[in-house]
Amino acid sequence: MPRLFVAIRPPEIVRDVLHDAMEGIDAARWQSDEQLHLTLRFVGDVDVPLANDLAAELARVKAAPFPLQIKGVGHFEKKGRIHTAWAGVVAEPELLDLQRRVERACRTVGIAPETRKFTPHVTLARLNSSSGQIGDWLAAHGALEAQPFIVREMALYESTLGREGSHYQPVVTYPL
Repeated sequence: MPRLFVAIRPPEIVRDVLHDAMEGIDAARWQSDEQLHLTLRFVGDVDVPLANDLAAELARVKAAPFPLQIKGVGHFEKKGRIHTAWAGVVAEPELLDLQRRVERACRTVGIAPETRKFTPHVTLARLNSSSGQIGDWLAAHGALEAQPFIVREMALYESTLGREGSHYQPVVTYPL
């Protein structure tokens, strides 16, 4: 059963800026280069017929290329425990529109609606109870900024869990 998500992959020059910020939190599990992406919609485990329906529906999503920029850092927490450190992505209207269209495609094929608010970001590190404090890292990288880039495509990715974490493979790429 494939585990899927829809995402935008930043270009190498932007990923290089992200890599430069990926240090300074003890025991953090930093993302590999192949894992750096902006998730438009996490789908999860679906059966193959539904995955095929989603792939076909995503091909119907129309959007023009648009500029995007990495700016700032932040974190996610649950029940008071920080679990993710991320680089922010400016919430351009075109990005928000594309995300809504992807969400609509998911619902059209019968995938349950996303209940979490869309927060545009690129995950940099996963944290757990043994990870160090994040405050100094947030302060040191608060002004993180990469040059704007043009989003020309999105992709449907499959995530496979391995010994060193998740491996992400684009299954279908959709030009904008």
